[in-house]
Order: sequence, then structure tokens, then C-alpha cells
Amino acid sequence: MLTHQITASSFADIIGVQRSSISHILSGRNKPSLDFILKITSKFTDVDIYWLLNGKGTYPKRETTNTQTPTPTSTPSLTPDQTQTNTSKKIQRIVVFYKDGTFEEYFKE
Repeated sequence: MLTHQITASSFADIIGVQRSSISHILSGRNKPSLDFILKITSKFTDVDIYWLLNGKGTYPKRETTNTQTPTPTSTPSLTPDQTQTNTSKKIQRIVVFYKDGTFEEYFKE
């Protein structure tokens, strides 16, 4: 907000959220949802989503010459028999995403 010289109220209006949402996030009461983050990066193209989420990278976002996005790889579907015999793969964590943009993470101990 400082870089763009706008107030919290103006910022809320620009990205299309309630002003109280900004207040709660700035005070530390709430954490931003994924939907909130996406609204920011869609209106402010100089904000890198990775920088916003984990503080890595630079702000403002540097343009890259490589516009290719990596193709996600999928793991082959396993039949119930294969999952019982495949003991080399262990579940490390499970992440559940909710429609309101929040998530919960469960770790295997």
C-alpha cells in the first residue's frame, strides 16, 4: 500500500473486499485467504504471488523472459491391490482446502 500510496480503505475498494477484512489482516486477527491473495495479484500485477505468500523473491515482481509454465506431472492411479503392496511410499501430510479459501494441514507422526 505504501508503494502505491493508497490507504487501507482504498486498497480494500480496489481489490473488492470489505474494509474490515483489511483491518483484521493488518492487525493480525485474521490471515488472508487464497481468494484474498488472488484478488491482490489480479489487481496489482507487480506483486509476485510467491513473494506475497512466503516472502521469497522480490517486490516489485521482475518480468521473466521464459513464459513457459511447468507441466504438472500426475501419479498413476493405483488399484487397491497395488496400494496394499506398495510400501515404499508413505503419506507425509494431507491438506484439505475449503471453499472459503482456508485450509487445514494434517501431518503423519
